[in-house]
Formats: sequence, C-alpha cells, structure tokens
Amino acid sequence: MSAGPTDPVETVPPPDAPPEMGLDAAALAERFLIKGDHANLWFEGGGDALVVSFDNLATIDEGWPRGPWAWKRLQPMGHSVLGVQSHAKDWFRQPTAPALLRGLEERGFFRRFRRVVLTGASMGGFAALNFAPLIPEARVLAFSPQSTMNKAIAPFEQRFPFAVKRSNWEGMPFLDAAAAVPYIRRAVVVHDPMVPEDRAHAARLAGPNVQLVRVPFCTHEAIRVVLKTGTFPLLINALIDGDGAGAEFWQAFRARRGVTKWQRAVLAAAANRGRHQLAIRAAEVMLRLGADLPDEDKVFIRRAKRGAADALKAGAG
Repeated sequence: MSAGPTDPVETVPPPDAPPEMGLDAAALAERFLIKGDHANLWFEGGGDALVVSFDNLATIDEGWPRGPWAWKRLQPMGHSVLGVQSHAKDWFRQPTAPALLRGLEERGFFRRFRRVVLTGASMGGFAALNFAPLIPEARVLAFSPQSTMNKAIAPFEQRFPFAVKRSNWEGMPFLDAAAAVPYIRRAVVVHDPMVPEDRAHAARLAGPNVQLVRVPFCTHEAIRVVLKTGTFPLLINALIDGDGAGAEFWQAFRARRGVTKWQRAVLAAAANRGRHQLAIRAAEVMLRLGADLPDEDKVFIRRAKRGAADALKAGAG
C-alpha cells in the first residue's frame, strides 16, 4: 500500500524486530515480540492510546520481519501499536491469535491505555471485529471486512477461493464476525456499497453500535483510497477521541477525486452503464484536477473520454 507522492510517512522505515519474550514479561514491556504457532504479536509502545492492527492477505506476502500492519501510517501519530500477524492467509481462523490476546488481557496489558482501537482491511477487518470482544471497551475501524467466509452463512461470497479453500471455515468460535458485533463498544465499517459482496457483508454487520461509512467507487481496496487521501489518521483519531467519522473526515475525503483508483472506478462504472455523457464530463473534471500531473498519469482518463465520445457517435449513427 504505497503512500502518495507528498505523504511524509513514506520516509518512516519499518522498525527492527523487538525483543522476543513471553506473555508475563510482555504485559509490562515497552516493546516486545511474542511468537506463536500460527501468529505473532509485535508491540511498539508510544502514547496512551493503543491501535491493534491485523494483517490482511496482501501483507502476509511481504515476508518477515514486516512490522505491524499500517505501521508507516500509525507511527507518526504517536500512538502505541500492537500488530497481530498471521503466519497464513487464514482470516485468523486459528487458536494462536485469540489465545495471545486473551493472555495479554488477563495480565492487564490493555488496561495500560485510555482507549484501544482495533483495525484492519478485508481479512484484517474480519479479525478486528471478531476479536474486539476480547478487549473490554475496544473500538473497531474495519475496512471492507468480510463477516464470514463460511459458504452456508454467506453464500454471496465467492471471492478469494484459493485462500478460503486452504483455511478452516467450519465450527466455532470466531466463525462469524456478525455474532461479535453486539459485544463491541463501537465499530466503524468503511466499505464500497457498489461492490455487492462488501455491501452484503456490511448489511450483516449493521447495528446500533455500528457506523457504516459508504465510500462509492473505492472498490474492495477502499483502504488504498483512504491512505492516498491522507484520511486514515482522521478515522483512527475519530475512534480514539470520539465514536466515529464526522464532518472533518468527509471534508478531507473529497481528495479522493484525485486518486487514480477512484477515478478508474468512476469511469468504468459510467461506461458499463452506458452513461457516456457522464463519463465525458467526469473525465474533463479529472483532467482539470490533474492539470499538473505528468501526461502518462492521465492516459487512462483521455482514453476513457475518447471511448465515451466514440460510443456516443456510434449511438447517434
């Protein structure tokens, strides 16, 4: 998940691995690494708020050591960070991660912090929701989370077949994140409602304690658009200092109009729906917004505009 060209956190290096230790010592330490059979916990102490971040399918491919998920974005914010790192693309459907989190809770680790926020994207969002009840009063910020990958519970979900086939989706506990939602103090679920699977999962996760943040044209990888717009810190702090995303986030998130992933999705949707005039107008706005960008960064916009113009001419003929 690359940072934008003006994103200062692009210069933040990953930390060296902290000292390895057991649960008893870790509960009091300022840095630690706990290695388990199926998952690790990597902690970097900082401020009096703690962000617990979970791996997703993509980050597992980065190898080891890789630091906590979203470390480059979280470290400049000054919060403490606990990375929950799976050894496999298993949606944390394993005994190690919940056992380690329970072990830290029993030893008072989470009571060191005034606020705890669990966060992750896709697989990581599923885990953040699922494990939040293990930490009293924890909040959750989940990006495009699955509620479950169990085919009987969520028959609409057919994505990631290879990873799902290799992971365990039978039996409790932690089978269905929707079952955890009533026991979470507050959750914010960011998703693209135009992605049918993500919309269906979000519907299953809805509740009075859940804020559904709908971000159309951001795709299943909505986290990438959030990172590019620089609004990830706003969402984290919205849960550390309050209970959800507000006007400040939406004002800053207008920057999505200059994000390539969002632009491509808008133009593709207009073309797929035969809205050629809309595609032309959208392309013209994108070209104005990106007037200072190199020409190679605007090729796909010009191509979409020409395609829409050609389609209009063909229709008129």
